[in-house]
Amino acid sequence: MLFYFTATGNSLYVAKQLSKNPLSIPQLLKNGELRFEDESIGIVCPVFAGEPPKIVMRFIEKETFKTDYFYMILTYGHDQSDSPEFTCALLKEFGVKVDYIGTVKLVDNYLPVFNMDEEKMIDKRVDGQIETIKAALSSKLKDIPIASDEGRKLHAMVANMGRQNPSFNNGEQIKVTEDCIGCGVCAKVCPIGDLFIKDGMAARKSKTCEFCLACANNCPQKAIVMNIMDKNPNARYRNENISLEEIIAANNQSQ
Repeated sequence: MLFYFTATGNSLYVAKQLSKNPLSIPQLLKNGELRFEDESIGIVCPVFAGEPPKIVMRFIEKETFKTDYFYMILTYGHDQSDSPEFTCALLKEFGVKVDYIGTVKLVDNYLPVFNMDEEKMIDKRVDGQIETIKAALSSKLKDIPIASDEGRKLHAMVANMGRQNPSFNNGEQIKVTEDCIGCGVCAKVCPIGDLFIKDGMAARKSKTCEFCLACANNCPQKAIVMNIMDKNPNARYRNENISLEEIIAANNQSQ
């Protein structure tokens, strides 16, 4: 049994290589508390500032998992720092014992820092990384990578910057420009349903945001930009193996 959260298709692509029927975390969160039981249970998700997304942690806190082998696959783009070690400790606080954590390095789609045109040109040998993870899961390898002191310091610095800047959590970083045509794609890919169309343009319902950038990266008009900084407003990213329809199916809160 495998669960996933995706904003631009990276984690969904990895999940599809590991399971024939991965289950969407945003869709499952619509239901009441559930209990999942299987011989092995895993979660594939990105890391934001070295940590699992808030929506993934809400899912883990809400649900009950009964399994002999629990694993997580973390997708990242630049530096994993101490994310496996931190994630293991975080899940322990929720009473979840993690047997294995693997990481996959893909395109870094963090728009404030990275130019998507440049990132897409880098060969990160993704399929080879996935094969290594498949072998580990097949043998039920038990391994949590140990972070370096440098990695721990980097994670603490980046995470504190995010926590101290409300705009990274309340949606103020997201700006809808006049290029918006009101197509509604952003509303369909938002995993918490915080966007809607008002007077022919995208608007927010509340001061809540996962800051996953699904809205900005999937906007066909590139009409959603970062308020403070945007490395290349004309370049956006979706995993080439994942369709927009798949991301909508995974995240749409109105269906």
